[in-house]
Amino acid sequence: MTRASLFPIIIAGVIAMIVAVMGATVTDIGPWYRSLVQPSWSPPDVAYGIAWTVIYALTAMAGVRGWLAITEWAEREWLLGLFALNGFLNLLWSFLFFRLHRPDWALIEVIGLWLSVAALIIYVWRRSTTGGILLVPYLLWVTFAGYLNMTIVRLNGPFP
Repeated sequence: MTRASLFPIIIAGVIAMIVAVMGATVTDIGPWYRSLVQPSWSPPDVAYGIAWTVIYALTAMAGVRGWLAITEWAEREWLLGLFALNGFLNLLWSFLFFRLHRPDWALIEVIGLWLSVAALIIYVWRRSTTGGILLVPYLLWVTFAGYLNMTIVRLNGPFP
């Protein structure tokens, strides 16, 4: 492993940890969340931490695969921009749902989050098939989370 290939691994890992910690910080599993009616198929709370840990790890690996497959700096800037947009939308969803207590707004926002993951898959896949495949579980999870979000809105809405 060369220094040039080690750098993106370290950066991707650090960024994934920052987004994960920020997401955990805005996620408040308190009385408001506990009072929401959940569908019977809602996963246990521990499943979310496990799922997000795996997703962040796979996303970081996909970013590294994409970065190493790209030789032009302009393409790398696009890659970074897409990952930055995705990280922002990921955090925004948590903020809307858990901090503002607006699952209805989060349901609208999850569409943008889903599209950002799809854009990442397409962009990375064209440069690294393996990298693109590593992002598919993220898209599946956001699809599931969006459906869960919609169900929570149906069971609990309207929201003030």
